[in-house]
Amino acid sequence: LINEAYYGEGNIIEEFMSAAVEVFGDRVLLQFEDFNSNDAFPLLARYRSKYLTYNDDIQGTAAVTVAGILGALKLKFPGDTNLLAKVKRETIVFFGSGSANLGAASLLTSKDGGMPMSNVYMTGSRGLIWKSEDGSDGTYRNNEQKLFAVSPEPKWAHKRLIDIVSNVKPTILVGAAGHAPGAFDREVVEKMVTVNAEGTDHEDPSHRPVIFALSNPTSQAEATSEEVYTFSKGAAIYGSGTGMPPVTISGQTHYPGQVNNVYIFPAMSFAAVYCHAKEITDRLFLVAAEAVANSLSSEDLRQDRVIPPIDRIREVSRNVATAVILACQSDGLAQKQIGATWDEVYAGVTNAMYTPTV
Repeated sequence: LINEAYYGEGNIIEEFMSAAVEVFGDRVLLQFEDFNSNDAFPLLARYRSKYLTYNDDIQGTAAVTVAGILGALKLKFPGDTNLLAKVKRETIVFFGSGSANLGAASLLTSKDGGMPMSNVYMTGSRGLIWKSEDGSDGTYRNNEQKLFAVSPEPKWAHKRLIDIVSNVKPTILVGAAGHAPGAFDREVVEKMVTVNAEGTDHEDPSHRPVIFALSNPTSQAEATSEEVYTFSKGAAIYGSGTGMPPVTISGQTHYPGQVNNVYIFPAMSFAAVYCHAKEITDRLFLVAAEAVANSLSSEDLRQDRVIPPIDRIREVSRNVATAVILACQSDGLAQKQIGATWDEVYAGVTNAMYTPTV
């Protein structure tokens, strides 16, 4: 289903976008939010190069999900800063196939993300999303889901999450179904620990599974921090969509990172406006994600966080904005030069940021 008012001659979206540019100028940033995924993806495709715009539900949420995944890899490989090279080796099951998970999968498998499509699995209301070899049949509901559908239909059981985890053996499980509270139960979490312990990635001696429960609010979360850390005996690396309490297991306190797009969209919008960006490309969201992950401090790593704590949000935002502006400049997207080096751009960002006063 789509909203017909968004398409065709004289549609409301085109009218609004053109009016905004007429009033505020062609550097005005227009951010899409809360559109049905059947409209969100085609509208983004239609307008992303025509106006300075992005869809936060798709791209902002995707970027912070990727940031959390990169943060998890930072916990496994604390000496590495080129985390995007590491993520290509991972196998991910996305539990839920709405805008958030589709956006994250699209970002990771984009040209700049570089993850093989074969490393990504998606679930829907009928289990694993699959399609026939000719694409005429399957469990997908739109073209975006069809893109990530497994082909042909697997011969192994694939309707229940526990069967999918058992057969796919993912290193990462990302929940953003929005309507399946408690889906990551003890059986699923323990199976994630088992299949990772049996893994053959000798570069990762920890063999820790990554489990994100990103559905909001807390009552809809696929699993709480208490559940995941307890069921996994502290082995799992956990992130949540809402704030979750720390949990102590065997003397170690684990602090779950809140994988929320507030770490992405304010800094992304600021950077685009500040450097007069022509367009906001997928690569910029990958750059933003890596900047968030590389903002993790030694204390954050000690506390087992995949995302820095919220009280460091302004520091993280400066890092994200600086990285995005430098990428805009190197990619020929910036119409205003902010600086030639990280330090110069960081100083400019710091001076231009709004600072609340008492």
